[in-house]
Amino acid sequence: EESRDMFYHAYNAYMSNAYPADELMPLSCKGRYRGVTPSRGDMDDILGNFSMTLVDTLDTLVLLGDFAEFEHAVKLVIRDVQFDSDIIVSVFETNIRMVGGLLSAHILAEYLQKQADVMHWYKGEMLEMARELGYRLLPAFNTTTGIPHARVNLRLGMKDPQLKKSRETCTACAGTILLEFAALSRLTGDPIFEVRAHAAMDALWKLRHRGSDLMGTVLNVHSGDWVRRDSGVGAGIDSYYEYLFKSYVLLGDDKYLARFNRHYNAVMKYVSEGPMLLDVLMHRPHAKSRNFMDSLLAFWPGLQVLSGDLKPAVQTHEMLYQVMQMHTLIPEAWTVDFQIHWGQHHLRPEFIESTYFLYRATGDHHYLQVGKRALKTLQQYAKVSCGYAAVNDVRTGKHEDRMDSFVLSETFKYLFLLFSDPQDLIINVDEFVFTTEAHLLPLSIAQLGNSTFSFRQSDEHNVLDFMRTCPSSNKLFPEKVRKPLRNFISGSCPRSTSGKRLSALDFQASNADHLRAVYDMGITMVTVGDRSQGKVRLFHSFYNAKSQEEGEMGLQFMQEMLELTKMQSMNQLAQLQAVAYALDDQSQDWTALMAGPSHFSPELVGEQFVEGDIVWARPLRACDEKLLNAENVSGKILVAERGDCTFVSKARLAQKAGATALIVCDNVAGSSGETQPMFAMSGDGTDDVVIPVVFMYSLEFAKLSDAMQRRPQLRVRILQMVEFKRWQLAKEAHQNETAAAAAAAAATA
Repeated sequence: EESRDMFYHAYNAYMSNAYPADELMPLSCKGRYRGVTPSRGDMDDILGNFSMTLVDTLDTLVLLGDFAEFEHAVKLVIRDVQFDSDIIVSVFETNIRMVGGLLSAHILAEYLQKQADVMHWYKGEMLEMARELGYRLLPAFNTTTGIPHARVNLRLGMKDPQLKKSRETCTACAGTILLEFAALSRLTGDPIFEVRAHAAMDALWKLRHRGSDLMGTVLNVHSGDWVRRDSGVGAGIDSYYEYLFKSYVLLGDDKYLARFNRHYNAVMKYVSEGPMLLDVLMHRPHAKSRNFMDSLLAFWPGLQVLSGDLKPAVQTHEMLYQVMQMHTLIPEAWTVDFQIHWGQHHLRPEFIESTYFLYRATGDHHYLQVGKRALKTLQQYAKVSCGYAAVNDVRTGKHEDRMDSFVLSETFKYLFLLFSDPQDLIINVDEFVFTTEAHLLPLSIAQLGNSTFSFRQSDEHNVLDFMRTCPSSNKLFPEKVRKPLRNFISGSCPRSTSGKRLSALDFQASNADHLRAVYDMGITMVTVGDRSQGKVRLFHSFYNAKSQEEGEMGLQFMQEMLELTKMQSMNQLAQLQAVAYALDDQSQDWTALMAGPSHFSPELVGEQFVEGDIVWARPLRACDEKLLNAENVSGKILVAERGDCTFVSKARLAQKAGATALIVCDNVAGSSGETQPMFAMSGDGTDDVVIPVVFMYSLEFAKLSDAMQRRPQLRVRILQMVEFKRWQLAKEAHQNETAAAAAAAAATA
């Protein structure tokens, strides 16, 4: 009942002081209107002057059993809400809050007509409003890739001058469309919405990193290039994973289950660190990209529950609960040692959502106590006379003049559901899928057509993608999982040994503690060859381990090291570049020298190559504002030496001078790709280099340098090493065929 009262305190404050505005400003006790209230920049893209909070809240009224207020609110929406406004809005937010809200309200209105014998006047007006809004969002999907723009003008589409430079969107923004658009198509019979949403999901799937199966967070909608390659489960990517799984549940399309499982396995392999989830680089998944976690990842345990993986869900939820206990409210972001990174608390629903799903899955009353603590904390620290106010900094408790629509749509909805007996609800929530905005879409939508078929025959997926099964929750006691984590954050009790296990990825042979740890695991290290090369061979024996547990950890360490070595070898082979040239001016025979790629320049794949004359940079290290021989560089491949400035700085200077490619040679004498692992040059996060850039170790480059001195007009070709090998084999096969044909002709004569 207290959760019900909380909802009405916020809802009545909005209706009395803010409607028909999009949001309530709880400290000012007035409405927030786009173009009237002082702008908050991009944050205001969620606003469209279409009474967003009311539309977002309609289905919560039905769950609360308040049919009279629901009917009144529906009449207000039909009478007052319109979309023909010259306003730029977020496609993602407008879809999940407005389209989802209208669809859910329409479905529940028709449900109440049959079950409660009310609202017989309703003739599907909100479905028509959802269709109109859907059409106003469709221009955003007119991109080369099919991935929608992040923003669109409700009246002008993409013709708004402010949108001419629109190029970037986030993975979650583009991948959180399908549930609403599929429901819209199936309820209206208009397939265009579902077709466009499927196409966007297919395009995103093709952009995953094929080695790690991870996704980045920001991409270019025209080229499909990644702008931010950070990969995690929080801001910028969260609901993409959610919609993959829920699209399978709602639509019954196997391919979405297969895709979810591939991504899920990758996340648990690379991003999951015990109960923590830390972002990595999609193309270098063993490298962490940031040292903090954001509060949006709190949805992840709830999704794990839905997919049947309860144990890690319990563990991550326990970590989140301890963060809440430590800081009173869960901050917007916190560091790996659980200090505050961003101090805001926006009354987000994700932690309560996961608490609800864990309680429904396990029946463990611990989660009711967690929910009670969250409720009492909101009452104490967020409640104001005019609704509930976000907290600007959890350290000071200072309020912020905002109450997002999701507070009514999600936060209070999940709190109410957590404390409600399912049999007391007017609807059976098990017959519905919750969207990312907690709107209800019925599972019966799958029966309304659009053709679905099994993707298990597709060579895009293999049978392993479908082999994750749900464990029986009856055999899982969450308390046993939580107990070892009880002091995970406070550290007042020693952590379990398993939590401190040294992984192969973290191991450093120069670290004395690491050497001691591997020795205790029963691992012996033997130097191979010249000590300066740093090569060692590892031997493992259970008999030498300090304990049986340490011996098992040693075995796991060796398996990880083997996998790591294999992955590095495969990645190096796939990414290896070649700098090729003819042996002399008359010869048809070519040779290729080993080179490494870069993360900041275009990758030469397949039959792509760059060919041209080669010229030295002046000065050689190419770190000045301008090359002294810039006029001689245009249209040629430039050579510069490593050192004095970053790789990407040299690339920008070469590009500015008109070079078609850049070769960076090592400044360490005697270095060679034969004895040292090839690496990919890193950039600075700004992807503005459009010419290929490769790196060559000293010994390989010495051969190229000799050829340049002997032949001043030397032309070289830069391409993938595997492609050069393929080209050579094809050439040899052709020569053999020609020779065989000539021999046959001579024999016949």
